[in-house]
Amino acid sequence: MEIYTCEDQFESMMTCVYEAWASKNGHSNVRLMLEPVLEPELFCRYHHVEGDPQIAQKVVRSVRRKISRKAYEMMYGAAMSFRPEKLDAIYRFLVLGFYVGASVTDLLGEACVNTVFQLDRKVKNEAHYFREFIRFSSVMDGRILWARIDPKCDILTLVAPHFCDRMPSEAWMIVDGVRGMAAVHPPDEEFYLTKISKDELSRMEVSRGKTDPYAGLWESFFHAVGIEQRRNVKCQRTMLPLWYRKNMTEFQ
Repeated sequence: MEIYTCEDQFESMMTCVYEAWASKNGHSNVRLMLEPVLEPELFCRYHHVEGDPQIAQKVVRSVRRKISRKAYEMMYGAAMSFRPEKLDAIYRFLVLGFYVGASVTDLLGEACVNTVFQLDRKVKNEAHYFREFIRFSSVMDGRILWARIDPKCDILTLVAPHFCDRMPSEAWMIVDGVRGMAAVHPPDEEFYLTKISKDELSRMEVSRGKTDPYAGLWESFFHAVGIEQRRNVKCQRTMLPLWYRKNMTEFQ
């Protein structure tokens, strides 16, 4: 068995798909895995693949043109999942997709299609929650709006366009504390992704508590507006799961 491995990044995964396909070892004789590989298997040869932006773009163009845009969006959503089996499922999904065309997204009876569909749905559900629950704070003397999230999936590229549309003339930053990445939006420009260190993240956390005068007002409003006699903890947790509360101002 030939096993192709890469980092958990979209460009690396698309490059890995390309290299596994181009190897011509036969689809049934190759498998794709994310690094790190903790338990190597016997009688398998491992091939590390470095991400190549040009190759990744070539794969993306082929998927959009030869399968469909919906298939690409479904594949991209699955690629943002935290599940380790996503890469091999995406490969099998594309193998079938290039064979049957646009109808592949409807073939949920196929294991690879169903896996990609489920992963994509979970990622986009989480992104939907965070669009609603992200709370911005004022940092750097009010010059930047800043928010921290700790999502299970890599959803920065899915939530940032929403805020680009809602706040096009604001300078804001959304930080993924789990992956050490940030979506940075300069006023009236497109957002971009950049790495952020733990020290930078810590300084922003401290700055948020010192420079945002509205944080205390928001917390006071949240507690004052509730009616104690109508409190329903179970219903509240259904609408707002505990997982999303740790970075929300009103629950600090």
